[in-house]
Amino acid sequence: MPGPSPREKRFNVSAPEQQEQSSHRQILRSSFIIGGASVINILVGLLRMKVVAVLLGPAGVGLIGILNNLMATGAKIAALGVANSGTRQVAEAVGRDDPDAIDASRRALFLGTLILAALGSFLFWCVRDLIAIYILDDEKLAPFVGWVSIGIGLTVATGSQRSLLTGMRRVGDLARMTVISSLVGALVGIAAIYYLGETGIILLVLSAPFSGLVTSHFYVAKLPRTQPKRSSFREVKQQWGALLKLGFAFMVAGLAMPVGQLAVRAMVQNQLGLESLGHFQASWAISMTYIGFVLGAMGTDYYPRLTAVISDHKKVIRLVNEQAEVAILLAGPVLIAMMALAPWVLTLLYSEEFTASISVLRWQILGDTLKIISWPMGFIILASGRGRLFVMTEMFAAGVFVVATWACMPLLGIDATGVAFFLMYLSYFPLLLVVTRMLVGFSFSTKVKKDALLLFAFSLIVASTGYFSDLYAAVMGLALALLMGWRSLGRLEEIVAPSGKLGRLLRVIKPYGRN
Repeated sequence: MPGPSPREKRFNVSAPEQQEQSSHRQILRSSFIIGGASVINILVGLLRMKVVAVLLGPAGVGLIGILNNLMATGAKIAALGVANSGTRQVAEAVGRDDPDAIDASRRALFLGTLILAALGSFLFWCVRDLIAIYILDDEKLAPFVGWVSIGIGLTVATGSQRSLLTGMRRVGDLARMTVISSLVGALVGIAAIYYLGETGIILLVLSAPFSGLVTSHFYVAKLPRTQPKRSSFREVKQQWGALLKLGFAFMVAGLAMPVGQLAVRAMVQNQLGLESLGHFQASWAISMTYIGFVLGAMGTDYYPRLTAVISDHKKVIRLVNEQAEVAILLAGPVLIAMMALAPWVLTLLYSEEFTASISVLRWQILGDTLKIISWPMGFIILASGRGRLFVMTEMFAAGVFVVATWACMPLLGIDATGVAFFLMYLSYFPLLLVVTRMLVGFSFSTKVKKDALLLFAFSLIVASTGYFSDLYAAVMGLALALLMGWRSLGRLEEIVAPSGKLGRLLRVIKPYGRN
């Protein structure tokens, strides 16, 4: 009887290895589902940015960026971190298979965020003049800021819906919600800019949270109906207390980066002008958008899974390493290719007016190589419920970003924002290593260390070459991206093959397996 083929031997794994592969496959499945939705969201967002850049130029892009930043910051304050703590609470209840706890959390989330959304909108509207004068340094922007208050309420309400779906790990619904809301919001926003010009900016800003609220409510309403014990008002109030206690810490931590961004944007606008702000916004939007396909999966599926096993340190260490490995495999080639093609990407997505953004984008991508392996560690603090510690780490990162921008701007101009972003993650990464080692004894596996070092080295080579020649950087970067892509496909095939749709897809892309 003939023995197994080399291919069969390669996939004949032991029980522990099968368990590891199963976990990897779950991470990959979620990453592909959320990532696919994120890709569509990216393409739609890029189209929207292109229209704005062509019709309104760098100044229009800068104004939209700062209004979106204000809305995000205001929503963080108004929500009091309830969405993050709600996700954790629902995930714990789902892990225990406790319908009563799920019902109580659901009611608390709905009623609590409804009140917070109304209060947040009203209070933000009341201080619109102060924000325009003291933060934006332009009292003429007060009407725009006033309209943003509506977006804050919509964003807070949407957050509670998303937290419920995330805690219940409704990955498919979240993906569909992302796609539909993105398409509807973009169509409305583009139409507003096209027909109304600068006046349509506020409609573009508000279209995203409005469409997000409508679609999220639709999918929450479709959740399976159970017949648990009806929660009393006292029980719901207790849930509010638990949500707000941890949520407040999450809110303060979640505010750190939006406030830091707002401070940086204000510095850029005041010292370099609105056009330079547009250059910063262009590079920031591209950086945050393309990496979202990896980071989005972490918040949607990885965070609830990590919360469920947080008391078992061995499982935590294994899960974090698996998530970091998949993140590098999926994002690595894209990061290097984006670094290589930065000049052409900016021209394609915006216009030739945005050449000043090239260096900023490259520095941000260099920071992103550290970001994708920092984030899996950061979720350990979230899942542990260490609110105060989470606040400290996030404020440290935001502080480095703001201080580094302020220190470097007189010498580097707009490039200071990209350098500061890189320095932020260069300091944030080792901090998380120390903190997570103290919490759960975490350390990266040898495999993840090798992958991370390779990614950072390749990115650094391309970034350095780009300072001398964009053409040489493009050629070298694409070669390194293809090399890393081929390596990633081989590893991904080992994880998912031989069964399943992902395995069949990878065998089509890379038919001969790993060399």
